[in-house]
Amino acid sequence: MIFEGQSLTVSEDSDGIYEMRFDLKDSSVNKFNQATLTELESAVTALQRQDGVKGLMLTSAKKSFFVGADIGEFGALFQSPEADIVEALTKINALFSSVEDLPFPTVVAINGEALGGGFEICLTCDYRIMASNAKVGLPEVKLGILPGWGGTVRLPRLIGVDNAIEWIATGSNKRAAAALKDGAVDAVVAEDQLRDAAIKLLQDCIEGKFDHLERRIEKQEPLPLSTIERTMAFESAKGVVGAKAGPHYPSPMTIIGVMEKHASLHRDMAFKVESTAFAKLTKSPVTASLIGIFMKDQYLKKQSKSLSAAARDVHKTAVLGAGIMGGGIAYQSASSGVPIVMKDINQQALDLGLAESDKLFFKQVKRGRLDQPGAAAAMHRIVPTLSYGDFGDVDLVVEAVVENPKIKQAVLAEVEGVIPDDAILTSNTSTISIDLLASGLKRPENFCGMHFFNPVHLMPLVEVIRGEKTGEVAVASTVAYARKLGKTPIVVNDCPGFFVNRVLFPYFGGFSKLLTQGADFARVDKLMERWGWPMGPAYLLDVVGIDTGHHGGEVMAEGFPDRMKYDYTTAGDLLYKAERYGQKNGVGFYRYEMDKRGKPKKLADPDTAGIIAPSVTEQLEFTDEQIVERMMIPMCIETVRCLEEGIVSGPADADMGLIYGIGFPPFRGGALHYMDTIGVDNFCKMCEQYADLGALYHPTEGMKKMAADGKTFFPQGGA
Repeated sequence: MIFEGQSLTVSEDSDGIYEMRFDLKDSSVNKFNQATLTELESAVTALQRQDGVKGLMLTSAKKSFFVGADIGEFGALFQSPEADIVEALTKINALFSSVEDLPFPTVVAINGEALGGGFEICLTCDYRIMASNAKVGLPEVKLGILPGWGGTVRLPRLIGVDNAIEWIATGSNKRAAAALKDGAVDAVVAEDQLRDAAIKLLQDCIEGKFDHLERRIEKQEPLPLSTIERTMAFESAKGVVGAKAGPHYPSPMTIIGVMEKHASLHRDMAFKVESTAFAKLTKSPVTASLIGIFMKDQYLKKQSKSLSAAARDVHKTAVLGAGIMGGGIAYQSASSGVPIVMKDINQQALDLGLAESDKLFFKQVKRGRLDQPGAAAAMHRIVPTLSYGDFGDVDLVVEAVVENPKIKQAVLAEVEGVIPDDAILTSNTSTISIDLLASGLKRPENFCGMHFFNPVHLMPLVEVIRGEKTGEVAVASTVAYARKLGKTPIVVNDCPGFFVNRVLFPYFGGFSKLLTQGADFARVDKLMERWGWPMGPAYLLDVVGIDTGHHGGEVMAEGFPDRMKYDYTTAGDLLYKAERYGQKNGVGFYRYEMDKRGKPKKLADPDTAGIIAPSVTEQLEFTDEQIVERMMIPMCIETVRCLEEGIVSGPADADMGLIYGIGFPPFRGGALHYMDTIGVDNFCKMCEQYADLGALYHPTEGMKKMAADGKTFFPQGGA
């Protein structure tokens, strides 16, 4: 042992081959914090001084190789002046280059995920061998930054400009086969053969069978492209990446510019270009928002993991109600390895649910994420049934029948009688009170809400709704099941609409009022999409279903009549009356036709204006800014109300619920982060301009006090 620290060790393996083994103490993963970097420097120094070293192998004692930098620690660095950030990056690059410049061959054995800085240390090695189940990638773009430890320099010199731009500008993780195909790794082997393969490759280098010095030169020299080739490669990439990134995310285009600028430079000069651009990006409000989201997501993961400690094991589940939602839940459970019984009262509905799940499995096979045997095995985890015969040993049930309280109560009482006494019963209701649904149950302590968002396989959020009589085991077990499904659960308390829908309907309320005063719904859609929403409010209502929105509006009006009950006819009311339900029947605010891929294509409908005309009582002129403010103010205030009333446990839950549940623009960080960005005082002043529009636009007393005291929802510089 020539070096032993708290995060890594260096020792001789055999005959001059040394091993640098990363194993961060008191952590389930390896990550680069300042202490790890300091130890890496000491370890490299020890290797440089050690006689008889013929080769070095980098390994990990963790399940993952290296998850990257400790963003909590390095995020604090982003508050420093740009010059200080560049200086810090320069030191790290010098350290990584000292690994690359060691006077003997180096091989890294990538046994699991190697991401961000974890993959950048891999790129310093002469050769990379990857386990077949591992993943590698540079996901920094998802934080609004770029790889700052040599990633934009070394990767394009290894795999070419086009591939490197795709890897870095999208931030996608690459499986072993893709990494090998692109040339980012040199070999892929089974995990149990990884160590032997790394040692064999080092021995081959020592014996002169491979020229490791030539590999180093390849990563350190300018890109071997002519001026014309460089121009063509980077200009074509700018068009493609720019179209995908859109106007709100500067990092992808910055990445291309950086790579273009240092393409003709040697390694150390190229690092300066990369570091300077990195430092500038850290000052972007988008970066602050995206890092905030990352930190909130980490917080939610820890919170849900802690909650899961009291959970009962969930080995088998059931879903009541097939169709699109039931089929989606069944697919998600089966694909996550949890067998599920799918029950409905007629075969046609079961067939629809099975068709939905089968379609999703086939897509996975088509995309190469599942092979045929794997898909077949997962499909067999779904057991369709018309009876309760298979419910005797289920651990958790998700009720997903029609959104009608009487029907749900009847079904819940019925299934409670056939499941084990300790089984957890949940409802996938989107608006109906959990306390109301629990009123007819014998074991309400075992009952809670489990609100999935549609489409289930794409939407990351699950609301776990705690009723007045819900027990902790029910909450913990439901949270644990949601985590098994790969979802992000947030626990909320019962109220009309729970959290996400309760906050969404004031947004729709702002939209409805704009239309009554003469705003054009298509213009509002375009403005809100330009502001960052994935779709405008009219389009969203069409996707959700005008009938669903109408029903939800009635529930919210009854629950919060002071601000969500309207004394006027809305455009949605008229569309509902005309049986224009949106995408589900082909016409709503817009009309829909299937495109070549079988997806509904949105088209303008000339009849819409006439149908909603009776709801228009004024013809006012609005600026773009006024429309955005009138849409966003009600949502933000209602979010604060939910926080103040304890519907959500904290501001992180609120912001992530909106981002994961309804697509709140991530680059704005969530409603509360957005309010912090503009200042609570400025937000309250903005509300004053619209006070005559009613209670939806009136800040809470708590907000007014925050404004007066200069407080924020998140700590300054925090999430």
